[in-house]
Amino acid sequence: MGIIRDLREGKVPDSVREVADSEAVEIEELKKRLLEGKIVIPRNKKRENVKSIGIGYPLKTKVNANIGTSTDQVDKELEVKKAITAQEAGADTIMDLSTGGDISGIRREIIKKTNIPLGTVPIYQAAIQAAREKGGIIHLTEEKLFKVIEEQAEDGVDFMTLHCGVTFETFKRLRNEGRVTDLVSRGGTFLLTWMLYNKKENPLYTHFDRVLDIASEYDITLSLGDGFRPGSIADSSDRAQFQELSILGELTKRAHKRDVQVIIEGPGHIPINEIKMNVQMEKKLCHGAPFYVLGPIVTDVAPGYDHIVSAIGGALASSWGADFLCYVTPSEHLGIPGVKDVWEGVMASRIAAHAGDIAKEIPGAKDWDLEVSIARKKMDWKRQFELVMDPEKAKKTRERVAPGNEDVCSMCGKYCAIKLLNDALKNNKKGE
Repeated sequence: MGIIRDLREGKVPDSVREVADSEAVEIEELKKRLLEGKIVIPRNKKRENVKSIGIGYPLKTKVNANIGTSTDQVDKELEVKKAITAQEAGADTIMDLSTGGDISGIRREIIKKTNIPLGTVPIYQAAIQAAREKGGIIHLTEEKLFKVIEEQAEDGVDFMTLHCGVTFETFKRLRNEGRVTDLVSRGGTFLLTWMLYNKKENPLYTHFDRVLDIASEYDITLSLGDGFRPGSIADSSDRAQFQELSILGELTKRAHKRDVQVIIEGPGHIPINEIKMNVQMEKKLCHGAPFYVLGPIVTDVAPGYDHIVSAIGGALASSWGADFLCYVTPSEHLGIPGVKDVWEGVMASRIAAHAGDIAKEIPGAKDWDLEVSIARKKMDWKRQFELVMDPEKAKKTRERVAPGNEDVCSMCGKYCAIKLLNDALKNNKKGE
């Protein structure tokens, strides 16, 4: 049995109660939106130590952190450390995107060492194994692809990115329109390369019922991937992108009929003025399924600062109704992220998510800010450090720039506006 099937039979799984408690949402409202497919709780039934995380309105916007090896950097211990760092920084989920080394071993170790939902992209492992064993991704068999999906499900993976909307029809739209950067999705490119060589349609699309069989058996949440997401501002919101989104909407409906939970992945590189429209299109075409966006990245000109670029896009996307932000690190477009990059990427996305939650009037969002403001007015540094998003950084910064000064920071020193007014009010009260 899965979460949705249990709810249909009148049972309330512990995971649903946990989400209701942690988000201060009424059980009945949560149940209703889960049954409508507007909220998901990614949790593989085989995984026992995983935290229950709800994704979708009116819950808080969630943040995912991508980690994983590449063919150029293979270090299992480092990837596990990055996974733990992401969790400690406050990520709600992790995705292992490994393409180098012992991919299965890395995934299993991350599952052991963390307790937040784990996502994967099975085509990565399937394609890399085909390249190793048969000399090329083009020699991947459909059976091998589904075997990898089942292996990862058996390991306890909670949600999977599957590029089911990468079809010849979608590719036709791309060719007819033209793009600056064509495809930037690694999984989408793996599949399209295979399709063009073998002259066969995407097996994840043609055998979607088999995908649903596996997802249903393990209660895996499908993250329907955007293989045709724009990789540059010049390519945003084009026909290929929305053709794929339309297909994903059709597949979402099929998944919901099988009580399979679905989230929809979105762009990618889009300018600020197109974010609202993109969120609205996804909600309309995909029946209100939670929207999972990469950033979005709102300009192409800031490598090294793309965590800031994506935080700008993420805050706006969240404010307009996106439910799930995939972080972007400072090393995006430059190289594989390190531990520090992971921390900074998570923090940037958490800031964006929270800013969006304030705009969406998510219960409790403004209360957090209010508590910080009250502590700030009282010059209660200890309480401020307890409340802020990154206490260690706040403490270290203060120790560096204002050591030993308990009253004010060194920005304004003795001319601190808050201190001056507080002192004036005290003196005025004494003179009454």
